[in-house]
This record gives sequence, C-alpha cells and structure tokens, in this order.
Amino acid sequence: MQKKLFNIPPVTAVILAIISVQSGAAIAKGLFPAIGAAGTASLRIGVSAIILLAIYRPNLFKITANQWKFVIPYGLSLGAMNLIFYLAIERIPLGLAVTLEFVGPLLVAVWGSKRLIDFLWILLAAAGIVLIAPWTNNGIDVLGMLFALLAGGFWAAYIVLGGKTSKIMKGGDAVATGMLFASLLIIPFGILGKGLNDLTPTFFYLGIALALLSSAIPFTLEMKALGQLPARTFSILMSLEPAAASICALIFLHEFLSLNEVLAVICVVIASAGSTMTSKA
Repeated sequence: MQKKLFNIPPVTAVILAIISVQSGAAIAKGLFPAIGAAGTASLRIGVSAIILLAIYRPNLFKITANQWKFVIPYGLSLGAMNLIFYLAIERIPLGLAVTLEFVGPLLVAVWGSKRLIDFLWILLAAAGIVLIAPWTNNGIDVLGMLFALLAGGFWAAYIVLGGKTSKIMKGGDAVATGMLFASLLIIPFGILGKGLNDLTPTFFYLGIALALLSSAIPFTLEMKALGQLPARTFSILMSLEPAAASICALIFLHEFLSLNEVLAVICVVIASAGSTMTSKA
C-alpha cells in the first residue's frame, strides 16, 4: 500500500486527498447526533492511528531528538485542526466551514509576499468572509464561524510543520507517528464528552470507513505531496477544498447554500486560483 500511494504524482495526490477528506467529513457529520463531534473526531483519529501504525510500523525508539521536535507539534496541530473543525461543522454547513478554514492555507500561500496582486487575493477572500458574516440575528452561527477560522490557523501550522517533518522523516513514519499524538490529544475530549460511551459495532465499522476516507488515505497522500511540493504551492492547490466540500455536503447531507454563501465560496476559490496563476515559480 505504501509503495503504491507514494508512486502517485504530488498534484494528483492532493486532488485525491481533497475528494477523500470532504466525503469523509460529510459522513462524519451524520454521526454527530449519535456520538457528538468530539466522539466522532476521537473515533476517526483513534482508528486512523491504529491503521497507520499497523501499516507503517514506525520505530519510535529510533526517532531522533530533531525529528521529535517537529513530528510532535505536527501531530498536535493535526489533532487540534480536526477536533475544532468538527465542532465548527456541528454548527454551520460543511461548505461554509471549509471556506472559512481555508483562510489559514491561503495566508500560508501569500505569507512574506510584498506584491500588490497577492494582497488583492487576500482582500477577495476577506470579501467572501464578509458575505458569510452574520450581520443579522438570523445569520450564521458566530461560534461555528470562529471554530472554523481557528481550525484554519491549525491547518496553516499543519502545512508548515508537515513540510518540515516530511523532509527529515519517511512519509509513512511521519504521518503514523503524528497521528499517534493527534489521537492522544483528541481522545480525552471524546471520553469527557461521553460520545465514546455509546459506541456499537456499527459505529466502529463506520469509524473504520471514516478513518480511511478522512485521515489514513488523505493525510498519507498529503504527506507525500508535502515531501515534493513547497508549502506555498501545496496551499494553493488546496483551493478546490471549499467547492469540493459544498458539493459533498449537497450530495450527502442535502445542505443548500444561500446566494451570498455560494458567492463567498466562489470568492475564496477564485482568490486561491488567482494566487496560483500569479505565483512565482
């Protein structure tokens, strides 16, 4: 499995990861009424860690101090990103949550740039957020929006740390070890929230499917891509995320967006696509 995954071209790997993770997010949201957002996140990350550790079998005793310095925060950022994102989609539509979360990767893409065109793309993305903002009492859930933006901050950290980790560790070892620390962070929240108390064999099987779609497959593909692409390029390629999330939410969850919300998604996608076209080699 590892050899086949790592033969996939990096751009193709990113696209497949996007499709996989957004389909998994839609399935995960369907589990919230039964075991809650924290319970679903714990189930997903915990099963993912077991699968990846079984496949790659990283030798934790041979990991150097320098490698630990990057792989631990990489795993913690991965766990925090997923837990907070699930708390966001518990309150707001999936497509909107991904649109807001994408602010993190977009900032990574233009970080350090002094070109006017890059600031224009940021302004376009900001316009998308303004379109989503709850200007009236009937607007979108404010806490859900804040959760999505915070998840975007951890997503940015995941991109930067993942890029550094992939350069000093084997891709499979890095993602498996990182997922171990992600599960150590998330599972206590699942236990405290009592979502894991209601697990049945059916939920466990769904957890396996969720772990494969949302974690094991996409994070391995992303780690492969991060090992060959600069963090900035990787972030730009993720511009398909908001659109993919909206489509998956429509298909699996029947979540329809208003005109303003659709325009917000379009603004963020255009901003990232524009950044792709104007980025330096």
